Amino acid sequence: MTYAGLTWDHPRGHDALAASAGDLIRWDVQPLEGFESHPVDELCARYDLVVLDHPHLGEALAAGCLRPLDDLFTPAELARWGADSIGPTMRSYTMDCRQWALPLDAATQVAATRTDLAGEAPATWDEVHRLACRAPVALSLAGPHAFLTFTSLAVALGEEPATDPDELIGHRTGLAVLGLMTAIDALAPPETRALNPIGLLELMTGTDRLAHCPLVYGYVTYADRIAFTDAPVTGPGGRPGSTLGGTGLALSTRSTPSVELLDHIRWLMSPTTQRDFLPRHSGQPSARAAWADPGIVAADFYRRTTTTCEQAWVRPRHAGYIRFQGEASAVVRDALAGRADHRDALDRLRALYRASRTPKGRPA
Repeated sequence: MTYAGLTWDHPRGHDALAASAGDLIRWDVQPLEGFESHPVDELCARYDLVVLDHPHLGEALAAGCLRPLDDLFTPAELARWGADSIGPTMRSYTMDCRQWALPLDAATQVAATRTDLAGEAPATWDEVHRLACRAPVALSLAGPHAFLTFTSLAVALGEEPATDPDELIGHRTGLAVLGLMTAIDALAPPETRALNPIGLLELMTGTDRLAHCPLVYGYVTYADRIAFTDAPVTGPGGRPGSTLGGTGLALSTRSTPSVELLDHIRWLMSPTTQRDFLPRHSGQPSARAAWADPGIVAADFYRRTTTTCEQAWVRPRHAGYIRFQGEASAVVRDALAGRADHRDALDRLRALYRASRTPKGRPA
């Protein structure tokens, strides 16, 4: 039997899966934008295996379209994979005391720098702003990323968003974040505002029009041309604010997994695969041991961003979150462009978040 799988159309998301699948799995791809926003229940209706982002879990559980992995793997296996995974990657796919996906790939927002244009990467947000006054610096603002940059900056300022299920962010922190984002974005090359993370990294590698992005999802496939380092802090000893990304491998309820398929998933999560096979095929492993291995391909990428990945913030995963994330990003972009007063924008963000948690605010 050949299973149908869906991943995203970048070497990091596709190459290792395709190279190892043989006749067991046929892997199709979707664009990054689809991975970030396409309704997961529609994908699960067509595919046996789905590579997804953890914020989609709420909608997936509401639709009942994923198989709980506790029924397919032993508690010892799940505990071992959890202990071996970097940062909060494994627990980001846990909801209602069950495991719904396995962290195949680990990523979070980190700093990306063309050192030939910018010098050493700025370590603090004050240094980022100073660099933006003399070199092309851009924030990641397209699609959902305007809001993800907002949340990461809030974490750096000392407040994790959404710790109260009915309150997104404190007024003081929210205004400080919008103020700093506006100051940096006002100096950014205009073309960067419409680019997703891959587009920003392509611009950085293919031209000299972008020297630094302080928060962009790390891609090891660009590590030979870009210096990736921990996300900026607000001061010595501060937390590098970052919002967890990465991907999880889930099984849909339409699938009837065979022993061969489950053994293949075990192999994907094994230390040898994570440290050797995935990196050799453009993958970005989730195993902490791989991130700490000095012999891994592009070892500096992992070594210089480990602290950020270990401390990354996990987004809410309720059923209305994905829609909220898109709407919130539009509000942030309006605030940065001067189309909305910052206080009004913050009030709007908080109202949207509260609405997203009610049945009326969730997708139909």
